[in-house]
Amino acid sequence: MKLKISCLQMDIAFGNPQKNFEIANELFEKAVTDNPDIIVLPELWTTGYDLNRLAEIADIDAKQTIDYLQKVAKKYQVHLVGGSVANQGENGVKNTLLVITKNGQLVHQYNKLHLFKLMDEHLFFKAGNEKGLFELEDRKFAGIICYDIRFPEWIRSHTSEGAEALFVVAEWPALRLAHWRTLLIARAIENQCFVIGCNRSGDDPNNLFAGHSIIIDPWGEVISEAGADQEIITAEIELDQVREIRKQIPVFEDRKPEYYK
Repeated sequence: MKLKISCLQMDIAFGNPQKNFEIANELFEKAVTDNPDIIVLPELWTTGYDLNRLAEIADIDAKQTIDYLQKVAKKYQVHLVGGSVANQGENGVKNTLLVITKNGQLVHQYNKLHLFKLMDEHLFFKAGNEKGLFELEDRKFAGIICYDIRFPEWIRSHTSEGAEALFVVAEWPALRLAHWRTLLIARAIENQCFVIGCNRSGDDPNNLFAGHSIIIDPWGEVISEAGADQEIITAEIELDQVREIRKQIPVFEDRKPEYYK
């Protein structure tokens, strides 16, 4: 099964949701000219890391963002891994990844499990406690957020349940660009799956971000990669390649989880 995937590497306006919806509109219009099946947005794309103002700018129950993404999905008939949003609920704010089908159906919400203390996430967000598994076109995928990629056991808990591609939405700093690329390639190789990493570009008052959104095949080969600036990357993946590689090198069959304590 072939899927064409586009990543919108946004230069996010710090703490300005209205401006970010405008930027997203422009990028969507450009991306759909390639007729992708799935479009991916970065982490916290409506607000950036303006954590001190979350009480003002977080999206209550993610409603504004969900409504917007549903309209975009139906307008362009494209599935969306809608990045993540600062989602204000009754029990605090969560960093929530959204998955919307081309018919406008919200099929999954994943709340970031691993909060990144170096950027004070633990002071402003509540951690999630459920997996990022979801289905599109009757195939299994997983969505995770940024810092999650440093926890291979968390990723494996998704691929061992059949996920064939891993969508990673991020605001990864330029200072650790080498880690971003190395970790994503490693996750692709060890899980024998496609990895789609959608990072942001640009900067905010405290950080310069890496860009370098990337699409990697199950052998760890880079299919497409962005530079540092705002841009769109698109690549076609063949999901059946995952099953072929998992048969060729039967990592999942040879696992011995009873010893992994």
